[in-house]
Amino acid sequence: MRLYIHQREAWPEFTWNSEDFLDLLSEVRHLQGKLLGKMEVLGFEIRNEALLETLTLDVIKSSEIEGEMLHREQVRSSIARKLGMDLAGAVPSDRFVDGVVEMMLDATQNCFAPLSDQRLFDWHAALFPTGRSGMYKITVGAWRKDSAGPMQVVSGAMGAEKVHYQAPDAAGLELEMQRFIAWFNQKSMDPVIKAAVAHFWFVTIHPFEDGNGRITRALTDMLLARADKSSQRCYSMSAQILAMRKQYYEVLEHAQKGDLNISPWIVWFLDCLIQALKSTESTLTNVLFKAEFWQKHIHTKINERQRKLLNKLLDGFEGTLTTSKWAKIAKCSKDSAVRDINDLMEKGILYKEAAGGRSTNYALTRE
Repeated sequence: MRLYIHQREAWPEFTWNSEDFLDLLSEVRHLQGKLLGKMEVLGFEIRNEALLETLTLDVIKSSEIEGEMLHREQVRSSIARKLGMDLAGAVPSDRFVDGVVEMMLDATQNCFAPLSDQRLFDWHAALFPTGRSGMYKITVGAWRKDSAGPMQVVSGAMGAEKVHYQAPDAAGLELEMQRFIAWFNQKSMDPVIKAAVAHFWFVTIHPFEDGNGRITRALTDMLLARADKSSQRCYSMSAQILAMRKQYYEVLEHAQKGDLNISPWIVWFLDCLIQALKSTESTLTNVLFKAEFWQKHIHTKINERQRKLLNKLLDGFEGTLTTSKWAKIAKCSKDSAVRDINDLMEKGILYKEAAGGRSTNYALTRE
């Protein structure tokens, strides 16, 4: 019985009904143009800040989809270093963070370079610098071997697993990937639709032992950058997929068990992309607020500890800010933290939040 799409006789000759998503594609194009227009009128530094914020979000959320939680400051610092940006309060990053960042930057900043099997192998090796996925040794920088059995996507407790999907056999991967890469490098269709098809096709082949999801999303971002005709990323598809993760896996599984008409998948992909483009408004709002904040306080006397903590608040500080947290992050005494905070409160930059527990919390004044 041919349960999966890759077992269909005409695989991988996908079809779709353009009428099903013409309006959605038109809206995507409108939102892309509107967003890129906004970016063009921003200054160089603000565009770089928006790029840094978007890439940081993309790297973190793409890993979070796979259940991996990366340290935000490490990701942000790694991206800034690799792009040659000055970043106040930059922190060291470990090789696992650097590997994910290197892959994403190669995909987006070198989006017009052709895809090759070696480029994909390099991405895979960057994701698994120790040659292991968790405790398990895996084949790195090469197509999977299926030595432990067929590649399956499963859920559920051990002994009661549910198989959602089984990928093509490892023996046919060389041909599968040759066809995919040749198609990927052709200029044969609307690049946004191509991003949708490439996402589905690659994740369905599942050519690696691990890391397929992250590489799929990197390829998606690569094609969307081509569609924008710009390596300047200002929206995160991964963040939106994470927000719609349950629906994402349901639609994907349904398509992988369906026929070669993948219109429903393309419709879902475009709807997800529209939501990603719309949500970028909040990212740009935060970037502009940060730029305006420092412009407003260009002559305000602020010491290095205060500048470091203010940048953390402006970049999206997780949790609440207390004097003890200030002292720990700034690596100073609690008395120095109190003086720093009181000084900023006198200048109207910070305010004391309503009592919510044993510790007093402080926040930025947003006026």
